[in-house]
Amino acid sequence: MSKGKLPSRILALGATSAIAEATLRLFAARGARFYLVARNSEKLGAVAADLKTRGASAVATHVMDLDDTLGHAPMLAAAAENLGAIDMALLAHGILGDQQQAEASYLAAEAILGTNFLAPVSLITWLANYFEASHQGTLAVISSVAGDRGRKSNYVYGASKGALTIFLDGVRNRIDRAGVHVLTIKPGFVATPMTAHLPQGPLFAPPSKVAAGIFSAIRKRKDVVYVPAFWAIIMLIIRLIPRRIFKKLNV
Repeated sequence: MSKGKLPSRILALGATSAIAEATLRLFAARGARFYLVARNSEKLGAVAADLKTRGASAVATHVMDLDDTLGHAPMLAAAAENLGAIDMALLAHGILGDQQQAEASYLAAEAILGTNFLAPVSLITWLANYFEASHQGTLAVISSVAGDRGRKSNYVYGASKGALTIFLDGVRNRIDRAGVHVLTIKPGFVATPMTAHLPQGPLFAPPSKVAAGIFSAIRKRKDVVYVPAFWAIIMLIIRLIPRRIFKKLNV
């Protein structure tokens, strides 16, 4: 798909995510067709109805827990058949998890890593092969600024997102030459139900602002986008702090 041309047949994985929903609304206003996947049927139905009222040409839904990797292939094949062809896949499946529980229990850490990294690897592998074979498509995946450097406050979540970012780097290096656009999305703090328990400071952005950045990055075929953009500067500074100093910081 050429720069500036927007995808019109969209697969959304984790479609009830606040960021995903806000992003999909921007495509619905341009008459896009959707195949939405999430585990909560009630929320999924609400998102589908909302997109229809905003101009979507068609909306199909599929209820499943995306942690069930064995169900990925049949679900993705059904999505491709329903849409005719997938122009873009937006992957927003993920959890924040509980850092303290993950520090105390491997099983808690494994659950975060499974949802945020292993399940996406399964989905991305299928989609990368699909797009590569058709020499087109956009694969847009929500990672996080937390993956740029491990911090004691959320290093298990950060590790899962850091691994996802590196995986996407490799996928992009492999299939970009086939005409496939791979976009790594790195949000900072976003005011969503997933972060509702955290103190909401001035760095928190509404999903609509994050969605606008994602929409622009898809249109411009960027490789990586920090949303909002100021997070690119913040994370550059954080990455440049020497380890001997960083390990003493309370972050």
